[in-house]
Amino acid sequence: MNLTNTIIPKSDQLNADDLIAGPVTIRVTAVEAGSAEQPVTIRYDGDKGRPYKPGKSMRRVLVHAWGSEGAAYVGRSMTLYRAPEIKFGGEAVGGIRISHMSHLNEPMQFALTETRGKRRQFRVEPLAVEQPIDVQTLADIGDTKAGEGREALQAWWQSLKQPERVALKDKLVTWKEKVA
Repeated sequence: MNLTNTIIPKSDQLNADDLIAGPVTIRVTAVEAGSAEQPVTIRYDGDKGRPYKPGKSMRRVLVHAWGSEGAAYVGRSMTLYRAPEIKFGGEAVGGIRISHMSHLNEPMQFALTETRGKRRQFRVEPLAVEQPIDVQTLADIGDTKAGEGREALQAWWQSLKQPERVALKDKLVTWKEKVA
């Protein structure tokens, strides 16, 4: 039994305790204005009403990496992790940090304010995001290859990645009948 779902805190937002089991990669679906205390609310696929509300340091990372216009973040992805050393009120309570971000050409490193007068180097790595499979386009190509014959279809099928083959599995039966 996986216990991850049994330790989710009762909260209206994603928090560090949600990441005890490990990092999570999210895809942004909306960026909205929040409250005075938490001015940015980032909604993401599967947030279940518990959005990411980044602290000031992570908002600085977002602006540095993706710019100041939140609407541009939609469709982009980032990996969030629990950083147990994050302090609030002088006590280490843990917080959420960003480790990877899509739409970066190379790693980013810069100084973030840790406490008043103290800065620490922070690094964000590029996040390679798999493109969604365009099933319709692949099906059209498969139809064409089937029309070219068994060898063309077989060579094309072998060139596909495993997730593409799984997505087209039902079509393969039709194509095989066509070239038989």
